[in-house]
Amino acid sequence: MSATGGPARPAGQPDDGWRQLDRRTVLVTAAVMAGVAGGAGLPALLGLAGGMPWWRALAWVLAGAAVLIAAGAGADYVRWRRTRYRIGPERAELHTGLLLIKRRSLARERIRSVDLTAHPLLRILGLVKVRIGTGEHTGTGESTLELDPVTKAEGERLRRELLARTAVSVPGSHREGTLAVLDPRWIRYAPVSFVAPLLGGAAVGAVMQVSEWFGAQARVIDWIGERFQDTPLVWTLVVLVAAALVAGVVGALGLWVEMWFNHRLEREPGGTLRVRRGLFTTRSISIEERRLRGVELVEPIGVRLCGAARVDAVATGLATDEADQHADHKTLLPAAPRAVADEVAALVLRETGAPTSAPLTAHPHAARARRLRWALGAALLPLLVLMLLGLLLTDVLLYVAAACAVLFLPLAVLLALDAYRSLGHALGGDYLLARSGTVRRATVALQRDGIIGWTVKQSWFQRRAGVLTLTATTAAGDGAYSVYDADEHEVLDFASRTVPGLLEPFLERPERTL
Repeated sequence: MSATGGPARPAGQPDDGWRQLDRRTVLVTAAVMAGVAGGAGLPALLGLAGGMPWWRALAWVLAGAAVLIAAGAGADYVRWRRTRYRIGPERAELHTGLLLIKRRSLARERIRSVDLTAHPLLRILGLVKVRIGTGEHTGTGESTLELDPVTKAEGERLRRELLARTAVSVPGSHREGTLAVLDPRWIRYAPVSFVAPLLGGAAVGAVMQVSEWFGAQARVIDWIGERFQDTPLVWTLVVLVAAALVAGVVGALGLWVEMWFNHRLEREPGGTLRVRRGLFTTRSISIEERRLRGVELVEPIGVRLCGAARVDAVATGLATDEADQHADHKTLLPAAPRAVADEVAALVLRETGAPTSAPLTAHPHAARARRLRWALGAALLPLLVLMLLGLLLTDVLLYVAAACAVLFLPLAVLLALDAYRSLGHALGGDYLLARSGTVRRATVALQRDGIIGWTVKQSWFQRRAGVLTLTATTAAGDGAYSVYDADEHEVLDFASRTVPGLLEPFLERPERTL
């Protein structure tokens, strides 16, 4: 091994630029496999101990763990020996494989992202995993190169080298350096996110699964039953749901700390946005500003009720394959006060004022009627099913249906009215603004020159109501952003003003009579 981390070259032979991964990858794999063996070995040991002496069961488990660790480390050693990479003046190349040789090559001008991640084991050893991508959604992984792992210094060198671009003059604000840092007080928004109830349900499932491993699931259920034997069923359910929510809140707080600890959004010289964050697993995500087409302010209902929002990037080249298409991969700022989110959006877009705070055009009352019909239909359908089953089977279901009607029908109406109030669109300087949603309200500020097409949809019901849905097609972000149920005449004129000349060939305007 050479001092630079690449394979050693015989004396007199020129270095062709090929490098190897860090050899400590074998140590990392061995440690990971030891953890897997420990997690799987404990239930196996408990199962074997019931049929043989404990020392013999322990010997079998240790032997199996040794085989598992040796197999994993051996396979990773072969991978290390057979993997090499090279960053040339025109291409980034990766060769790997033993029986099936894979050779991948990416043109450097197509590379759009170089992301660094490091879980705790890698951080202890000073290593990182480097993911190089072009941003193309092939679904096969052919548009990415993954170097797992290299030294932290090598990862930073690759990031700087591959993302080095000639600085382009961009009009507007040119603030460089730190654009946003994490405020610890923002942790208060973690419990009101959708993650809390999901983690609460996962905690309940984990308790039942672990108790089953130890053969104590029946005792756990009996213990819960004894605690609530004199409590009405309704209150028992309320207490259990509350306990699950408390567990979910604790989990959401822990997850927020792990994901967003030491978060920092920076603008680097040359026009690159960099997001760094993470407690145990550190992440560094880079976004070229020339690939940026706008931002999106996302307000889940719980976060919105607290007056907060998060900022996502609308850019090409963010997700390189299915494994990377996470919601947080494009997040520039976690949930923060709305004023802070607007300020960061303006800084990211190099604008003096946030386009996302501009006033929006309201949609016609027909859009409200449509949402009320959808909401009431969605709420009434299960109620009708419960009533039918109650008439056929038991009167208990009729009482359940009545209780659900009292609870869900007003909720459906409130959500429908909120969804209507959330609708809006406008032109804000160089940006198309569109807002929609209630459980997850999102306001997108999309650069007008990033719109490559329009899609106009109008169902039979929309035609009767005089509304339609206009969708802006772009190569960035989700690929399409819609203006839902807008006035059919106003929104077509809006599209014409947004991108002049793009929609006109398809419009039929009445001829003026002299």
